Amino acid sequence: MAEVGEIIEGCRLPVLRRNQDNEDEWPLAEILSVKDISGRKLFYVHYIDFNKRLDEWVTHERLDLKKIQFPKKEAKTPTKNGLPGSRPGSPEREVPASAQASGKTLPIPVQITLRFNLPKEREAIPGGEPDQPLSSSSCLQPNHRSTKRKVEVVSPATPVPSETAPASVFPQNGAARRAVAAQPGRKRKSNCLGTDEDSQDSSDGIPSAPRMTGSLVSDRSHDDIVTRMKNIECIELGRHRLKPWYFSPYPQELTTLPVLYLCEFCLKYGRSLKCLQRHLTKCDLRHPPGNEIYRKGTISFFEIDGRKNKEKESTEDYNVACILTLPPYQRRGYGKLLIEFSYELSKVEGKTGTPEKPLSDLGLLSYRSYWSQTILEILMGLKSESGERPQITINEISEITSIKKEDVISTLQYLNLINYYKGQYILTLSEDIVDGHERAMLKRLLRIDSKCLHFTPKDWSKRGKW
Repeated sequence: MAEVGEIIEGCRLPVLRRNQDNEDEWPLAEILSVKDISGRKLFYVHYIDFNKRLDEWVTHERLDLKKIQFPKKEAKTPTKNGLPGSRPGSPEREVPASAQASGKTLPIPVQITLRFNLPKEREAIPGGEPDQPLSSSSCLQPNHRSTKRKVEVVSPATPVPSETAPASVFPQNGAARRAVAAQPGRKRKSNCLGTDEDSQDSSDGIPSAPRMTGSLVSDRSHDDIVTRMKNIECIELGRHRLKPWYFSPYPQELTTLPVLYLCEFCLKYGRSLKCLQRHLTKCDLRHPPGNEIYRKGTISFFEIDGRKNKEKESTEDYNVACILTLPPYQRRGYGKLLIEFSYELSKVEGKTGTPEKPLSDLGLLSYRSYWSQTILEILMGLKSESGERPQITINEISEITSIKKEDVISTLQYLNLINYYKGQYILTLSEDIVDGHERAMLKRLLRIDSKCLHFTPKDWSKRGKW
């Protein structure tokens, strides 16, 4: 067993922590930093495959020294033909099956014609007899632990949908749903509506809190070791005290303070409550420094002077660079309200938009939830005309919602609605998806009223030099 003094940065070992159920667990963690306070060593750990916001300082009593893994020494630069400084040629690599099925090589059908079939007493079921009746009961129950489901992946032998290829939408209940064939290695969460930090209930099977594992942001292992560590212990903002989740670029001398005081109007920081009180006597701001473009009830949105923004017009169709909901106001629907507002601005501008990539784990969950609810709201609102089943295309969904086509397609695939049946692509809406959507919409009380928006898009073609 290793000694405490042998632990260095880069070591990996199990660390004791409490999970969401208040139970002890020993996940694998990496030592990012070691410090000595009054002769007692503290270790800053990052739990592998867990979100960075759970990183913390721990004592040696919580470390399992019997299973420690010391960092490997860096190998010297390989040589070619014994000559130093020459790198060997790159060996040919075989593409793993999981990479082939990861969706990266999947052709994206930009335009698919979708036919939405309203429920009938008898309808054809993929994989069953044409006249087989649908059962009216649903056997899928809410499950608070996400299970994995395989989804269909288009193989080279499967025809790729063209711009005019029809795809029918079949209503199905949970009991009659047929498993979709999949290639190995492709797995997707079965939770149909996605989970985000603004979830307001768990009655429809959606976990009531953000998941604690599997950060979906890009790999951050190459980041500077300083920025991978939280450096501010606590901040006081208005009547709230908050524990920051991530690194904050404040001056080094402020990182040792037990509390950092911020003005809730201009965000100026001070090292003591007296400094803050003295600043408040001179700060005359009572709202963001910009023009109010939306107000309904107690909700207001302000347009800040764009001259100080990094980007005026996005070539990637980004309509959002950053969305932030402070912890005291999370899980109240404000995050989804901000997302909805960004798409309302895109509608006024007459274009589709998408958030800046890559998304954080909470950001991805929030956007997936918003995209799912918005698209399902469109599909379930379609009405038949003259006895014919209504039809809608990917382009039409994109134009109605201002959601980019790629995001529409990825959401339909995430919800496992797109299936390939008898030479065409079909959408399958099961009863549990419909019921879950209706429950979620009942809890979504905060919505944007387009009549209260007063926004004039800027014509960037006429802009002069700043």
